Amino acid sequence: MSTVTAARAGGSASAPSHTRRLIAVLVLVPVLSALALWAFAWPAARTAPHDLPLGVAGPAAATAQMEERLARQDGAFEIHRYADEAAARDAIEDRTVYGAIVVTPEGPELLNSTAASPVVAQLLQQASAEMNAVRTVDVVPAPENDPRGAALNASVLPLALAGIATGSVVTLFGLRGLRAVAALIGAAALVGIAATTIADSWLDVLAGDWWTHAASLGLATLAVSGAIAGLAALIGPAGIGITAGVVMLFGNPWSGAASAPQMLPEPVGTIGQWLPPGAGTTLLRSVSFFDGAAATGPALTLTWWAALGLGAVLLGSALKSRTRTDIPATERELSPVG
Repeated sequence: MSTVTAARAGGSASAPSHTRRLIAVLVLVPVLSALALWAFAWPAARTAPHDLPLGVAGPAAATAQMEERLARQDGAFEIHRYADEAAARDAIEDRTVYGAIVVTPEGPELLNSTAASPVVAQLLQQASAEMNAVRTVDVVPAPENDPRGAALNASVLPLALAGIATGSVVTLFGLRGLRAVAALIGAAALVGIAATTIADSWLDVLAGDWWTHAASLGLATLAVSGAIAGLAALIGPAGIGITAGVVMLFGNPWSGAASAPQMLPEPVGTIGQWLPPGAGTTLLRSVSFFDGAAATGPALTLTWWAALGLGAVLLGSALKSRTRTDIPATERELSPVG
């Protein structure tokens, strides 16, 4: 009789638990779907220049009217003034501006860079056509095998997935401390070498030093994998889901790889450059096509992510070891035999 009563009590206790789980699923799934749709669709639907750095070169008297016309476009462009065409070219090569309109005796001339962003280059070409530009010069062109930057854009998601997979595997396999750090660094280095072999040696869509590309891609992978493993070491397996969600829901669509950070609505463009996918894309462009110009910022961002993640791995391992050794004395007392 008591057994039947206990079974009924257990069944009645589990019913509310199942109900709560059902409600949680019905609430979380639509919320996560709406969040993902917002994170991906909103920036795509609002793609337009927002304080896009653009140079204007020539005598002040000749460029005043041009600057006035550009300023009418409601904060679309951030105007940088240069004395002549040579200074404007240097600014494009240093990644200070995406392009420049130069006033010449024959008429306005557009300098742009398809390597910096094919989308922005096309936008500037359309804007210069309205000013009756006489010609367009591609100062830093995109590679012939990837004129639209499709390969660079397509590399964002695989690298993010590689970092998520590496951090998850290291965590689920139970690696801790220095072993986990060694596994994360080694795996990131191999991912960088493999990715560079495909993008540079095979597809030939990158320019510049091969090993610099491998280091950049490896650092981008380590930033993600270190963050995954680090947060998981501190708070448990839930850290995998939290970090992966941030990287996939925000880092990927807000990276600006398909266009440019200044083509995304604020503050999306800025936040995207603080996350590994955006910083990794900007770093790869800089070292591949611009001889490392403007590479310091994204390199430091990725380094901070990687350092904090690996530090969290070591800290989590130390805390768990200390917990094991600091068992209360009452728990270590022997139980009587029999």
